[in-house]
Amino acid sequence: MSGTLYLVATPIGNLSDFSPRALSTLEAVDFIAAEDTRVSVKLLNHFGIKKPLLSYHQHNHITAGETLLRRLLAGEDCALITDAGMPAVSDPGEDIVRACAENGVEVIPIPGCCALICALAASGLPTGRFTFEGFLTTNKKNRREHLQSLVTEQRTMIFYEAPHKLLTTLQDMLEVFGDRPLALCRELTKLHEETIRTTLAAAVERYTETPPRGEFVLVLAGAEPVEETAVTLDEGVALVRRRREEEGLGMKEAVRAVAADTGLNRNELYAAALKG
Repeated sequence: MSGTLYLVATPIGNLSDFSPRALSTLEAVDFIAAEDTRVSVKLLNHFGIKKPLLSYHQHNHITAGETLLRRLLAGEDCALITDAGMPAVSDPGEDIVRACAENGVEVIPIPGCCALICALAASGLPTGRFTFEGFLTTNKKNRREHLQSLVTEQRTMIFYEAPHKLLTTLQDMLEVFGDRPLALCRELTKLHEETIRTTLAAAVERYTETPPRGEFVLVLAGAEPVEETAVTLDEGVALVRRRREEEGLGMKEAVRAVAADTGLNRNELYAAALKG
């Protein structure tokens, strides 16, 4: 019987956020797979946890993943942890989760801190629908193309960004999106935590004058909904005529199709089309 992979969320700054369930899981597993063993050792030592560690990160996830899966299939239980936050979210842990799913290995998430959810909740922007875009690429062309693809996105957008790239990212966003409401969540759960509710233009001005410090989560307002222009009855008749000419539809079929597309009353449209 195969073992179980536990996805254990770790604190993103404040160690008090580590849950009792997370601690008991780390104490119970056979070994721990860690993004950076040097960082993880400090966390584990703080809580007095002694377990064998396996290094699993972006640069070795293929070979380390094979070892990890083999041990899971042999019946060992493993806890996967990252330096901060939830494993497998914007993280190479997604690859080992996929491999476990393909090989029938049970995967159990152990909830905890997640920077994007904390930032979204504190942003003051709409939270009902959102999209997480992670870290933008350092390649200027690809970064601009990524942002351009989001111009009409109406959901709240969430990005991660490092301090040395923040100003460039904000400048690109302002150029692509225009000025929009923005929440900058810095150093979440840490000593110098702050949430700055501002706009893209004001943020560019702020960090042009004062270099940013700390890790950031950017929560950006989505695009305003585009109001659809109502189709007039005369325009509907013209559409019926076009559908009949281009698609060879009969009058009733064309009227039914145009009414469905435009919301016009089918009976009124049919009567007008007959007159036209």
